[in-house]
Amino acid sequence: MTERPLVRSTVRTYIAVGANLGDAQAHVHAALHALETVGSVQAVSHLYRTAPHEAIGPDYVNAVACVDTAHNAVTLLRHLQALEAAAGRQRSTVNAPRTLDLDVLLFGRASVWSPTLTIPHPRMWTRAFVLYPLRDVAPHLVGDAHLAQVAGQPITQL
Repeated sequence: MTERPLVRSTVRTYIAVGANLGDAQAHVHAALHALETVGSVQAVSHLYRTAPHEAIGPDYVNAVACVDTAHNAVTLLRHLQALEAAAGRQRSTVNAPRTLDLDVLLFGRASVWSPTLTIPHPRMWTRAFVLYPLRDVAPHLVGDAHLAQVAGQPITQL
């Protein structure tokens, strides 16, 4: 009898990437490449520029990546926070400008509610800077009605 190698199953995740300090576009590109350390990047959206939404500071550059990962949601979050820290992210105040922001939007069909992680992301459906790039990589998830709800939020594809 031959042994089969252990195959780890993966979960399709969608991760929002954003930055508005320093060379924001370079930070986002670097983060998209660094996501290979947490799983297999399946798709990456266009980059978008938006004014801060419920925040202050310079305009943001945003994207969404579709990543298949073998990590559980909490471990994935820890890895994403390590990537943020490596990019110089400082958590001074809520919604403060940042060199890098990585948010788990969806983790398969899982729902997670904990003090450190909520999935699906609780505000994703109200933010143009999430919905437009998410539609690039997962058009089946974002319909015209979703985009109509954020129509008043200016967004520019780069």
